[in-house]
Amino acid sequence: MIETYDRLESDVAGLEELAELAGEEDAEELAAERARVEAALDLLYRETLFQGEHDDRPAIVTIKPGAGGTESSDWAGMLLRMYTRYAERSGWTVELLDAVGNDSAPNGVDYAQLIVRGERAFGMLSVENGVHRLVRVSPFDAQGRRHTSFASVEVMPEIDDAVDVAIDPGDLRVDVYRSSGPGGQSVNTTDSAVRVVYRGGTPDEIVVTCQDGKSQIKNREKAMTVLRSRLFEREEQRRLEEQMAARGDQKAIEWGSQIRSYVLDKRYVKDHRTGEMRHDPDAVLDGDLDDLVWAGLEWQAGGEAEAGAA
Repeated sequence: MIETYDRLESDVAGLEELAELAGEEDAEELAAERARVEAALDLLYRETLFQGEHDDRPAIVTIKPGAGGTESSDWAGMLLRMYTRYAERSGWTVELLDAVGNDSAPNGVDYAQLIVRGERAFGMLSVENGVHRLVRVSPFDAQGRRHTSFASVEVMPEIDDAVDVAIDPGDLRVDVYRSSGPGGQSVNTTDSAVRVVYRGGTPDEIVVTCQDGKSQIKNREKAMTVLRSRLFEREEQRRLEEQMAARGDQKAIEWGSQIRSYVLDKRYVKDHRTGEMRHDPDAVLDGDLDDLVWAGLEWQAGGEAEAGAA
């Protein structure tokens, strides 16, 4: 980054000299050089938006439909496809850890969890954390009425053994059962799926399931990775709440607040944090999320800067 900054300083100085000496015949060359320098500067600026300790880690994305049955499950399935397509567009890899289908919505899910691996996967996807709202004329409504559906997206960094997260084996219960795919279709005929239940240090159980792989051992390893990540995220949230209380900040930490609306019948997508608008919801739902994500990163960096100043 320092080398890039030094090179850009030199490029800007050279651009100023070129602008002073250029005649009309050099206008095209000058414009092209300026565009190149501005593009490089924009890339360097984007690097400054990644301030998190775990931005370079893989992201664990969990999608859950809200109340609403078939309609909400279908919406959760649409979000699963959107993030899978976004990962593919970004050159990342996606591993589906668990998915529970809905018989009434062929492409819907009642729960889905995936790991996205790639350059700055968690840093980029962290701004997608929150509640997503869909408004459309429902394909499941025989009377063609307009429906509103909600689904929550939770994004955590994947925490491996390199990060110390204390887990008492006595607080764990591990169940094995037969895997099944969305809609109840059999994935295999062995008891390879793993459910890990953690009861330590909290009144609420933490339940993690993994049934994607055919190996019980590998599914257990993946489930424990997700559990470590969830415990780490819970501790980070507790620290943030303590910091806000120490500063006397009375604002609620709205982890599940509505962040974006996808209004299909009026053809727009709006991010409620940044004000960013798109009028091509089909493209957004096909994974074209870059401008929404970068706007979210700017918004997030601005909030962190204000918190630091306070």
